Amino acid sequence: MVNIDDSDSTTKLQPRLARRLGLFDATMIVMGGIIGSGIFMNPSVVARQVTTPFLILGVWVLGGLVALIAAFIWAELAALRPEVGGQYAYLREAYHPLVAFLYGWGLLLVIQTGGMAAVAVTFARYFLELTRAPVSDSVVAMTALGGLTLINCLGVRTGSTVQSVLMVLKILAIIALIGCGFFLVIPQTGSVGEAIAPVALLDQPASFDLITAVGAAMVPVLFAFGGWQTASFVAGEIRDARKNLPRALVVGVIGVIVLYLAVNFVCLRVLGVAGLAATSTPASDVMRFALGPAGARALAAGIAISTLGFLSQGMLTAPRVYFAMAKDGLFFKSVGRLHPKTQVPIIAIALQGILAMIIARSGSYDKILNYVVSVDFIFFGATAVCIFVFRRREAAVAQPFGRASSAATPPHALPDGRAAAPSDVGRITRVPGHPLTTLAFIAICWLVVINTVYRYPENTLIGLAILVAGIPFFFFWRRRQ
Repeated sequence: MVNIDDSDSTTKLQPRLARRLGLFDATMIVMGGIIGSGIFMNPSVVARQVTTPFLILGVWVLGGLVALIAAFIWAELAALRPEVGGQYAYLREAYHPLVAFLYGWGLLLVIQTGGMAAVAVTFARYFLELTRAPVSDSVVAMTALGGLTLINCLGVRTGSTVQSVLMVLKILAIIALIGCGFFLVIPQTGSVGEAIAPVALLDQPASFDLITAVGAAMVPVLFAFGGWQTASFVAGEIRDARKNLPRALVVGVIGVIVLYLAVNFVCLRVLGVAGLAATSTPASDVMRFALGPAGARALAAGIAISTLGFLSQGMLTAPRVYFAMAKDGLFFKSVGRLHPKTQVPIIAIALQGILAMIIARSGSYDKILNYVVSVDFIFFGATAVCIFVFRRREAAVAQPFGRASSAATPPHALPDGRAAAPSDVGRITRVPGHPLTTLAFIAICWLVVINTVYRYPENTLIGLAILVAGIPFFFFWRRRQ
């Protein structure tokens, strides 16, 4: 187990991760990991699946509730295990180091790196649309990734400050979109903003077809709400992580839900259901109605900032997983080293940046993203199961006598060095409605996996093959250790 607070003499001589992030920083990291460019495009994808304002907004509300349940699950896990690596640490403690290693392996080779490459190219295209610079989108994408890599190597405080600034600008851009759509445009007939022409709640009678349509609409919504888990990666650098990280998860996800619902309301108000379904750039259309071509260009700048903020968040958080893997002896030893001055894992950060740059340059990121879906949601479901594992252990430790208490996991060390029983740690936050809400989240995750396997069997098999390919590497590093 990675213990960054070990007080023996050997550890004191080594640089350690510095707890320099507060509640505001953690909240911005949570929101930055969720809000990318999807909210500016996905409302139209949803409107093609369900065709009434009630269903469209209802799907986004449902997606927000799923994200909020996930936030509470990860909040309780963060209170129980406020360690470096977050989700990686939860999987390691609940199951086996192999499961955690495969998660980190998939994160490095597929989930995080491929996603960052795709977002970097999205940023580059909007940047070039605004500037008309005579360079290719891959060059701009690589430059952005390289710059953010260098910034995060300067220290967690520097990286977090840049991330927070970009996140605030991103929020202001979304608020500007909402304000312009609400106050500067007359609503379309039959939209949610038009009281004269009410519309039906459902676009078809309640049936299996309606359920499948809602399920199809939920896919882009769940992806738009994804990313809350990455904040847990930097738990080792958050002050009083047992309190601040759970609070940041819940507050951050609620803030994103409010912004997302407001954006969808405005898109429906300005474009109507038919107009929303007919466009692929709903947010740009809203700004064009409000302010003309200048509004569309302003939104393009907002989307560029949003994608850059998403990249900054990924560069700040994910390398902490590779650092934790190296500290466990399951990756290259150099990846687990901290710079003595900046106290950040610069090799892990550089590794993340270089791989993302290579994929962005190769142009294969779009294929890699097709492999991500099933892999990501398998681990989401498995991580939620950790709640049951840790609560069972907590109950065993709480028993004053008996065989189970003697074999249970020892009390967890708090950031200030004191020991705390798991029952005390768990009081910080609990998943409301557990076990029903937790089981519902697990079921949703694995339904997404089943649906992806059914619809894209070849891509799913490639993603699983990449995971399986990590097994011999695990035993190689385990043997070296």
